[in-house]
Amino acid sequence: MDVSSRSLQIDRQKVVLISILAVIVAAMSFLSPKFLQISNFQNILLQLAPLIIIASAANLLMITGNFDLSIGSVLAFCAILHAFLTKQGVPIGLSIALCCVMAALWGISNGIMVGILNVNPVIATMGTMYAARGFAYLIARWDGGANISAGLPGNFSDFGRTNLFGVLPIILVFMVIAVGVFTFIERKTVLGRYGFAIGGNRRASVLSGINVAGVLIVLYALVGLLAGFCGVIQVSRVGSGFPNIGEGMEFDVVVAIVLGGTSMLGGSGSTVGMILGALIVGTAANGLNLLNVPYFYQTITKGLLLIVSVFADQTIRRRG
Repeated sequence: MDVSSRSLQIDRQKVVLISILAVIVAAMSFLSPKFLQISNFQNILLQLAPLIIIASAANLLMITGNFDLSIGSVLAFCAILHAFLTKQGVPIGLSIALCCVMAALWGISNGIMVGILNVNPVIATMGTMYAARGFAYLIARWDGGANISAGLPGNFSDFGRTNLFGVLPIILVFMVIAVGVFTFIERKTVLGRYGFAIGGNRRASVLSGINVAGVLIVLYALVGLLAGFCGVIQVSRVGSGFPNIGEGMEFDVVVAIVLGGTSMLGGSGSTVGMILGALIVGTAANGLNLLNVPYFYQTITKGLLLIVSVFADQTIRRRG
């Protein structure tokens, strides 16, 4: 497929996504008077911010034809580790830095397994998923309980609850930065071009001299880093550490990315599409919450959205 055909295909996908989002907003506005309140839209963005931050990197990883199932577990590991370290007297700033380094190392291990050892990404990242989650529970056990809430320093929540200019939550600032950075990487850098090339034809990329393993290690490290950073922010906002935080986050990320038009086979996708996919998922979930729809129905809806998005992606590709 040439560049003009791919651009037209992406444009059609964005039009479809915007239309779906508009229909959801219109329907929820009619069904719930609370939906259009400014405070509700802020809640939607706050709930989606960690997902969008992580998915900004995970989207480019999926463009290469790979994905990461360990996102939620790495988030939980870094969240509980941050709480544990600060409780032991480690300064907040140093603890954040150490947690981010550990998160990147989890990602690097995934990249080595997938890029160098040629382990299937499902198997490799599932192994990391179980290991990181297990360590999260183990750290909580070292502290003597099921979670870490008592004994945290008085300024523990300052970072996650900071509001820029007194009104803008810091996590929304990081979301905008992440989206801007990865949009730039996707469109203007060698890393972005290599990502599309690897997803389009990995063997041809190797033959053309691209360091495929190196690219995958970098992308997995970025995904891990952002997952860990979001874990630190989330635990800081909540004010206590729970090892089960972030359960299912990896699947929310995949749904947002695939719904946004990124192919699971690699070679196509965009950060903008991912954002639209995340907004569809988040807006629909928020609307269902306002309507007091039971959680299991929401889970079914999320699964149906993923299935429909995959079929829509295949249909658009066949017509393209």
